[in-house]
Amino acid sequence: MTITEEDAKTAVSVEDPPPPSSATTQVEDVNTDADTIKEAPAPTPESKSKSATFSTSTESTTASTESTTSTTTTCPNSNWSKDKLMGKSVSFKGLSAGSSAADSAAGITDTDTDTNNNSQKKRLSLSKRRSATTMPAPKDEEIDPALWGRPGHLSESDADTYLKFKEVVDMRGGDFKDTVYCFGEEEGEVYALCRWCRARKFVYDDIMMMVEEATKCRAVAKKADFYPDPKSALGCDTAVYAAQYPQVYSGFAKNGSPMYFSKVGLLNIEAIECVTTVSSIVKYHWYVMMRDFATRLHAHKEADPQFQKFECVCVMDLANLTMAQLGSKSLAIIKEQSAIDSLCFPETLNKMYIVNSPLFFSATWGIIKGWLDPRTASKVEVISSRKTWEKALLEYADVDQLPSDYGGTGPNTKDTMEMETFTGNLKRIHTEVLYVRGHSHITYDIVANEELEVAIFTRSTAGAKWTISEAKNKHGTTWISDVETKHVGDDLELPPTHVKLTQANIKGPASIKLNAKSLGSRWSSEKFLVVINVFNP
Repeated sequence: MTITEEDAKTAVSVEDPPPPSSATTQVEDVNTDADTIKEAPAPTPESKSKSATFSTSTESTTASTESTTSTTTTCPNSNWSKDKLMGKSVSFKGLSAGSSAADSAAGITDTDTDTNNNSQKKRLSLSKRRSATTMPAPKDEEIDPALWGRPGHLSESDADTYLKFKEVVDMRGGDFKDTVYCFGEEEGEVYALCRWCRARKFVYDDIMMMVEEATKCRAVAKKADFYPDPKSALGCDTAVYAAQYPQVYSGFAKNGSPMYFSKVGLLNIEAIECVTTVSSIVKYHWYVMMRDFATRLHAHKEADPQFQKFECVCVMDLANLTMAQLGSKSLAIIKEQSAIDSLCFPETLNKMYIVNSPLFFSATWGIIKGWLDPRTASKVEVISSRKTWEKALLEYADVDQLPSDYGGTGPNTKDTMEMETFTGNLKRIHTEVLYVRGHSHITYDIVANEELEVAIFTRSTAGAKWTISEAKNKHGTTWISDVETKHVGDDLELPPTHVKLTQANIKGPASIKLNAKSLGSRWSSEKFLVVINVFNP
């Protein structure tokens, strides 16, 4: 997840309320940011004795309510009226004004019903009565940036734009509708459509243009079913790629959003260039968004039906980052991924923490922040001090949801990443970029009850010859000898060469020496990525 120009149009999400318990009075969810409704008081004996007369007065109240409802402008095939989108029918407690649930929250019970006055309710206390008073949505200039553009907080013109957009989505259906509901209709109509509206500040023509462009952008990926096999998409095992660019989902924030950890400081762009291409990384990104991220959202929605924020909390770790890692090759990958996220998955960044930032980045961020609008800037926090960012993360996520390497008690991100990318009996993986000028070698040890295999990835057109022998005994076993690896062509968008050196696994205990002899000039250095996979037998 990256900061994009689209983020300049986004807002920070606020925490959703927990679902009401069985003892809590439940009402229509007209405002996802409302406080949890308090339990209604139990009826008194006096109220029970008046049940018959209360029934008569309720019929009168219901008729009046139906008469009012019939005049409300409602979007076709939707239970979100214009008034509801604007928050006009929402109380401070998230209750419809005049509803029995609102009465309960205000402290009005059956005992307060006067059957001789057509069910007029007595005011128990001014403060309780005010808590259920209907209030209009705040003016645009007064609204909290966290609530701007969210259901229940739209201005009248924004609500009109939403309803117009919704009508087109329903009418056109097909690819257009699939684009809007990028994570499926499980997200909920009003929440999905408002994301797109916020992304273009409720300018109808801009919204339509964005959806049209996004539909074209995702056409090829959609035809490929969003690349269900990540290995085929990348052109290498996901474990190999993850070792070069550690990124993983782990835990959920308090508002329900999945948490994503990206260790940019460990990005090895030279190794990535050896194993895959930018276009393959783009395919893999489609897989991550449409199959990995979406699956997590659907699972959380199923577990908690009130979960509505199909967004992500991103922790970007810049520990060990150098200026060299931010070269043109790295930026090319970031640019492609950002373009997809900003166009096809708008308003999905809930919050971003940039931690362990080096001095050069912190200084740069101070300048960049001045270019952003307040809503975008408030979504991003740059924190260098571990003590400070651990405290901030624990305020946003429960301790058991935060990985142990980020101050919580949840699984370490390295363990989670290995669990999700390792297949079969793979126990660990060692990768190393080897620059060969003349000769070069590496050594590696395995213990009893372990086995290893060695593979080479390269784009070197000069090539090299490889030998694997015992490291501590010159006259010991030689497992392979003079196996050649050489790449053909210089097109970086064509897959690199991949050669598995070991035809059979080398069994432990063993200490191996992998020796490379360059087939190029002594004045040039050839680049190879060595991958050693260690297995349980």
